[in-house]
Amino acid sequence: MQKWVPPYQGYNNSVDPQISNVFTFAFRFGHLEVPPTVSRLDENYQPWGPEAELPLHTLFFNTWRIIKDGGIDPLVRGLLAKKSKLMNQDKMLTSELRNKLFQPTHKIHGFDLAAINLQRCRDHGMPGYNSWRGFCGLSQPKTLKGLQAVLKNEILAKKLLDLYKTPDNIDIWIGGNAEPMVDRGRVGPLLACLLGRQFQQIRDGDRFWWENPGVFTEKQRDSLQKVSFSRLVCDNTHITKVPLHAFQANNYPHDFVDCSAVDKLDLSPWASREN
Repeated sequence: MQKWVPPYQGYNNSVDPQISNVFTFAFRFGHLEVPPTVSRLDENYQPWGPEAELPLHTLFFNTWRIIKDGGIDPLVRGLLAKKSKLMNQDKMLTSELRNKLFQPTHKIHGFDLAAINLQRCRDHGMPGYNSWRGFCGLSQPKTLKGLQAVLKNEILAKKLLDLYKTPDNIDIWIGGNAEPMVDRGRVGPLLACLLGRQFQQIRDGDRFWWENPGVFTEKQRDSLQKVSFSRLVCDNTHITKVPLHAFQANNYPHDFVDCSAVDKLDLSPWASREN
């Protein structure tokens, strides 16, 4: 990602920070990381109650469980301690999202999130896979052999060409997500480009970006630099033990610390001082 989001150089008024259409499809890579169940854990990060592991589709719009069945803390602990689904080319999307999306009861069929994503691409008139590969300066495979080389998967390449006939026609959502992940990344080269470009534009085209000189003082920026998601959890829930790096895969108790060990937001740089 450092290739696409280099170190901050300051506000650039020629950069458009608006969200691009293609980003709204590229950022849906997260759908492929959703696990089939939702875990609820107690204060010792052990299964909470008799229904600690619930199928995802049983929780869509099911807010009563937060109000009457344990609150939000068990859910947040589950998110902190359990790993997300690892996207792989053999099973990209859990069946909880493919066949049971928004399914209220077993008597009513659910929606298919993959189909919805693909149709959205077409409703928005998105150019095909190779158009975006070219946009990012990547190779544009034209044959089975070429697509196989990009995906590093002969079976998947054949399936896609059976459906789309040519790589040019592949929808951006499925094409981008089908690529093997870049080193130490969670997406392939195409999505790394599309996501990275957007993140850089959001940052560089925002005159109120927190690192832009004049928005905050140097001491205020130093204080903001220490803010973490783990600290937000500590400050807004009754959870007392959190991982230092909440967005990484963590194992309890090895990777967890007491909230007292997590830096708080120091507000003293904002304090008013009388002459």
